[in-house]
Amino acid sequence: MHPAPTVPAFRVSTQRAVSRRRFLRGAGVAMSLPFLDSMLPAFARADATAKRKAKPRRMLAVCNNLGLLPDQFFPKETGRGYALSPYLETLRVHRDDFTVFSGVWHPDVDAGHPADICFLTAAPRPGSGGFRNTISWTASGVLIPCEEKASDVFRRLFVQGSPAEVAAQVRKLAQGRSILDAVGGQARDLQRSVGARDRDRLDQYFTSVRELEQRLQATREWETRPKPRVTASVPLDPASPKAYMDKVKLMYDMARLAFQTDSTRSISLLLDSVNSPTIDLDHEVKITDGYHNLSHHGRSEAKISQLKAIDQWHMRLLSDLFNDLKAVREDDETLFDRTMVLYGSNLGNANTHVTTNLPTLLAGGGFRHGQHLGFDRTHNYPLPNLFVSMLQRMGIEADKFATSTGTMRGLELT
Repeated sequence: MHPAPTVPAFRVSTQRAVSRRRFLRGAGVAMSLPFLDSMLPAFARADATAKRKAKPRRMLAVCNNLGLLPDQFFPKETGRGYALSPYLETLRVHRDDFTVFSGVWHPDVDAGHPADICFLTAAPRPGSGGFRNTISWTASGVLIPCEEKASDVFRRLFVQGSPAEVAAQVRKLAQGRSILDAVGGQARDLQRSVGARDRDRLDQYFTSVRELEQRLQATREWETRPKPRVTASVPLDPASPKAYMDKVKLMYDMARLAFQTDSTRSISLLLDSVNSPTIDLDHEVKITDGYHNLSHHGRSEAKISQLKAIDQWHMRLLSDLFNDLKAVREDDETLFDRTMVLYGSNLGNANTHVTTNLPTLLAGGGFRHGQHLGFDRTHNYPLPNLFVSMLQRMGIEADKFATSTGTMRGLELT
């Protein structure tokens, strides 16, 4: 669940590099750090090329298993001068930073809703008896238990220690006390010992942590007893059944923090829209039916209107995520520059359950974006070709993935 450059000034120093895996520690807390210049060896800090190579690349893959209204998402024109569709208009400020695809699919992946388990694997025929899968699912296609609450992800990142220490720290968080209180002295010492650029990064990071804590507290996500793990698709937290969009926002925030601290470099996020109830859009538009039922609109104008409002919220949150990733700097680049964000679905049209012409968008990550790559919408182009390109961008030597036929045609590196 997965930020204009300036000319940098360099200096050669014999100061010992800060450990990349250094943590700020307090009672029940182990707080990871963002990527800092001082974490590189002195000779590497004097070499811009070595520094660039030392920074990690990441991938966030987001699957909305009810997809998007096709006529609102897909542009009518292809190439670089295409007119934005209604949904992509919400992403206008980022239009040069993403590529939208049409006419793509996973060959031989069918079965409607069950195809969501194949979003990142392209494993064929998920509805068949002999189906086999990989990645976040067992070989028989059962979803491996995932983190369903942003607060649990936050605890995994920052709250460690004995059960008693963790419980005490969670109580403090519930009362509005930051984890930074527990590591305040070490944080101040660290800020005094690093350069001005690193101090700016730490200030930005600590501010992000405090803001996220406040949002988590506001959504009353700090239960002391976590819900049991399940082997089904990610459910909504029953404590707040209508807060679907709030939870999406929190999970995006957690993905950014996880990448910023290098806690992981690959995150998959399933937006389980199928099992969502009637959701609340902050009273902007009144939603009167469950998300799944709305997707089977049968061309009802009332249902389509509500579904458009939900889809637009998804685009708004995606735009916010791009803004947040761009706001985090890593030397002469941003976290967005180093992060591939894949947003798509297993359904081309939830109303008819088709698994062709999948709505797909790739942003960031060092590709030459700003285009609509449109393929034949009757005889679709293999989407796994995009996965080969992404794997190679991650530094993985791969020329084949599932039913791919090569790399994604028309997608170039910057």
